[in-house]
Amino acid sequence: MNRRVITVTMALGALAVAGCGSTSSSNNAAGSPSPVKTCAASIGMEGPLTGPVAVLGQEQLHFAELALSMDNKANGTKISLVQGDTQLNPAQATTVTQQFTSNSAIVAVVGPAGSQEVEAVGPLMARAGLPFISGSATNVTLTQGKYPTFFRVVSNDHVQGMNDANYIVKNLHPKALMIVDDQEVYSTGLVATMVPIFKAAGIKVDHESVSQKTTDFSSLVAKVTPATTVVVLPWQVASNAQQFGRNLAQQHKKAVIFGTDGLFSPGTFTINGSYVSAFGPDITAIPADASLVATAKAKYGSFGTFGPPIFAATHVIDEAIASVCKAGHTPSRANVLAAIKQTNESTSILGQPISFDSHGDNAHGKFYLFKINSAGKYQLIPGA
Repeated sequence: MNRRVITVTMALGALAVAGCGSTSSSNNAAGSPSPVKTCAASIGMEGPLTGPVAVLGQEQLHFAELALSMDNKANGTKISLVQGDTQLNPAQATTVTQQFTSNSAIVAVVGPAGSQEVEAVGPLMARAGLPFISGSATNVTLTQGKYPTFFRVVSNDHVQGMNDANYIVKNLHPKALMIVDDQEVYSTGLVATMVPIFKAAGIKVDHESVSQKTTDFSSLVAKVTPATTVVVLPWQVASNAQQFGRNLAQQHKKAVIFGTDGLFSPGTFTINGSYVSAFGPDITAIPADASLVATAKAKYGSFGTFGPPIFAATHVIDEAIASVCKAGHTPSRANVLAAIKQTNESTSILGQPISFDSHGDNAHGKFYLFKINSAGKYQLIPGA
């Protein structure tokens, strides 16, 4: 990135908090508190940094670090990042969260990645009054009031499930399809949204279930009949979908794979002709993000759609902390939570505004649809 950091941050809809590190009170209104001299705090980052989807977790970590670096420079803050490896495992996420909640220096958390992880840690975060913002947990039930300190910058699976199912009905015209959950809350929630739409359209639905730990899908593929023209995989492990596609080819089955956002992994899931929806856009196609994209590629290499929403989530927290300092207060979990609730960004790295409803959903979130070509490239389907 060649432009000044403050320019990029303004383009992302930052709040005007450049005075956070000021020691002077001469510009304050009479009786108002002076900005905190040193605006320092810690935030946690929960992600699958190792394990079956480590490539996505590392991408999320990189974008969290990038946002933090840019925001610290722009706002004069000294916010540090504490990493927590969840491995996309609820039990591991619980262990990390217990460490974070007991660390009084941590005033907010970015992540975790999976809906099943949010379900596991939500009560712990709530008891600790610790705000947390996910960039990829999309299950509908997460924002129905159970977890009052939870937010997300992406849309929920009700939107995704409806959009994907309606696209399949209207554009792929299957008479019969298979939909396979992977026995995790993210997957089963999507199936619950999509199946009624398929059945209402008169489509014959074969609903199957398989563990995320399965690595050979030959027996499952054997159930794909000649009449089954679409297989819907609302899965979280892209390498599993890639193997499913190989098994389809080995058995000479011609069904088209339609994956949800968990499968968006260029370089891992590359089956020609498949579809993948995503909760985030391809920011390389957003002109306003060109400088940031260049910086990210130079530092970390290629990336997909999992990193940018984490940048957006981290940015929201950074701006909340900076606004607390500007108001003359030391950042705490309570006042940072209150500031996050007031987030109102007119635009973001995602090319869309960010503000939260009363339950923590981004009021402006949406999904995108891509088709994989013969070279394994993900091509955006406009208007889908």
